Amino acid sequence: MSNIILRERALTLRKQNKSYSQIKHELGVPKSTLSYWLRNYPLTKARIKELRGNNEARIERFRQTMHKKRQSRLDLIYSTEKNKILPLTKKELHIAGLALYWGEGSKADLYKVALSNTDPLVLSFFIYWLKSIYKIKTGQLRVALQLYSDMERNDEIKFWSKKLKVPTKQFIKPYIKITKSDRINHKGSFGHGTCVVMIYSVELKEKIMMQLKSLSEIPKMRL
Repeated sequence: MSNIILRERALTLRKQNKSYSQIKHELGVPKSTLSYWLRNYPLTKARIKELRGNNEARIERFRQTMHKKRQSRLDLIYSTEKNKILPLTKKELHIAGLALYWGEGSKADLYKVALSNTDPLVLSFFIYWLKSIYKIKTGQLRVALQLYSDMERNDEIKFWSKKLKVPTKQFIKPYIKITKSDRINHKGSFGHGTCVVMIYSVELKEKIMMQLKSLSEIPKMRL
């Protein structure tokens, strides 16, 4: 098709309020050429706004499609990796919990075993570990919350009680920070403050600390 005919068709489409992208898709003409041919035929502001809206809709549909693809990929990876890792032997569970405590648990306090986090799943694993490895009972646990001044205390206690399956009567008085929760939400916080799960036991603390010390010897060992 000659350039004259293409230009005439491009002009016809432009008069139909088609965008450069739409005309390019239909005629296969580069945008740079269309820009030269149609430079005297700008779109109205209303039409530009309409096209931008459609473009945003297309972008959103694209994002949703990519999200679904990513989620499908992650679901497959999760299934594969879960089958590699689970189920754990009791020894593997023991070591996994020690690694968690080594990174996140309290070491300085001699009288208690404690771990703090904003993620209920991490703390639920910690409780499961304490019960499975050290035979700790739910009634032995104590829970403390670090909340923000704009949070409703009773609601947050109920939230963590439900997530951790620990009765509210085992929660001690929350520590309240003056700053507001929206100061941390943009960083990915769960929005329910920080939760500390603890058990007061010098014997258990000493045992865990010596187990961690034994793990620290691994780099010195010959594999």
